[in-house]
Amino acid sequence: MKKGLFLISIIAVFWLVSCQPNVTQISTISVKINHDNQTETVKVEQGFTVRQTLALANISLGTLDTVEPGADGLVRPDEIIKVVRVTENFVIEETTLAFESQTVKNESLPVGQTLLIQAGINGIQSNTYRAVSEDGVEKSRTLVKTEITQPAQPEIIMIGIQSPFKSVVIQGTLVYISSANAWVMEGNTGSRKEVVNTGDLDGRIFTLSPDHQWLLFSRSASKNETETVNSLWVVNITDANPIPISLNIKNVVNYAEWVPGKELTIAYSTVEWRSTPPGWQANDDLQILNFNETGKKLSSSTIIDTNHEGISSWWGTSYAFSPDASEIAYTRPDSIGLVDSKTHQLSPLLDFTAYDTQSDWAWVPEICWSSDHSILFSVLPADHSSATGTSFNVSAYVLSTNTLINLQENTGMFSFPVISPNYSQDQYWVAYLSATLPDQSDTSAYDLHIMDRDGSNMKKLYPGEGIQGLKPQQVVWSPDINNSNPEIAFIAQGNLMFVDPITGAVQQITGDGSISKIDWK
Repeated sequence: MKKGLFLISIIAVFWLVSCQPNVTQISTISVKINHDNQTETVKVEQGFTVRQTLALANISLGTLDTVEPGADGLVRPDEIIKVVRVTENFVIEETTLAFESQTVKNESLPVGQTLLIQAGINGIQSNTYRAVSEDGVEKSRTLVKTEITQPAQPEIIMIGIQSPFKSVVIQGTLVYISSANAWVMEGNTGSRKEVVNTGDLDGRIFTLSPDHQWLLFSRSASKNETETVNSLWVVNITDANPIPISLNIKNVVNYAEWVPGKELTIAYSTVEWRSTPPGWQANDDLQILNFNETGKKLSSSTIIDTNHEGISSWWGTSYAFSPDASEIAYTRPDSIGLVDSKTHQLSPLLDFTAYDTQSDWAWVPEICWSSDHSILFSVLPADHSSATGTSFNVSAYVLSTNTLINLQENTGMFSFPVISPNYSQDQYWVAYLSATLPDQSDTSAYDLHIMDRDGSNMKKLYPGEGIQGLKPQQVVWSPDINNSNPEIAFIAQGNLMFVDPITGAVQQITGDGSISKIDWK
């Protein structure tokens, strides 16, 4: 009986044990992590991923960091996890751009003589690289951007060459700009003297005094001059060693001239510098300055205050003194007229719609006086009410009768009428340019013509058949000295040319292609 009970107890115990849940022992493994120049060991449960293991060790990954094995893989016992810290930096390195040397031939220098007209300056190129480093050690560098932060300035050397053209006798004094320097011809075209060698004449203002002793000119602003377009200077061209003198006047773009009959006195108009095209905002003022031979101001006055009247006033107003300085004419994009000497206001003679250039420049008619200051010659739009008309006429405005006379029709917007001296009593010519493509006169080449003051006897002087036309310019007449034969000087392809208005004979004076501006008195 007892034996049976014991057996029953044993069976009961086994039954009870078999009914209990199966509890599995959770095991851990050791894993090493190499990171940030150190190694640490952590214990994690089997089945952890690399990402979970790093999180358990409070190790975070940067955007570019890498890990081996992959972050989503399972760790194994004695696994070595390697974390590589990856960083990128953008490195800027500067390299030198060597300047080039350029040689400019000039007939005005003695043969073989050289002149440094612009010093060479090396440029700077900035190269931007993407540098990738692993654990602080650079592994790669890739060029991502190249920028020239300072362009190289070429070295320009002028060298004198023999002129292939015959020297001719000239009356008066002829001044000209060659390679941004000022030169003088006197006696004959082979006698040339440099009077300004700064290499920065911008040609906006370049005019000889009536006594042909002083030259008024403008120089481009230097790199050190901020918010400046240019500056006004004078030089006594009769000095053995001419030295340019600053008038301490800046930003003169549209107008400056010598006041007739007044010694060392100029009139000028100013602008304000702007960073946007065209680079200035005109003041449309009219100033008078009298100075001594050292450039010191003796007196000054304002004829027209700063104003912004009229259409396209931002471009600027220009002025012109009559030969005896009794009258001052003005011209701007929407009218021509006179300056009222009493009120110091502009008095329009003719209003017209400003021409729409559809660009960052404005068209302003050129004007010039007859020798007896009774007529204003100009180029005016044929249709005064149109902003897009393409027809322009050389015209004469007779002041005594307030009459406008069209002398030549459809000549183009840049015809620049210029009156000759009175080579005989009360007789003079008008030289002017005429566009070869009148309907596209803003970009067209031009021919040189002359006519009598009433528009009769018109004839073409230049160019001949098969010769390239002229760029828009104001030609100049030779001075009337000792009843000399008249000539017209002009620039063709950068060379100085003379033409006889009577015979039509053309003479080329220079051949180096470096001339950009002339005046003759």
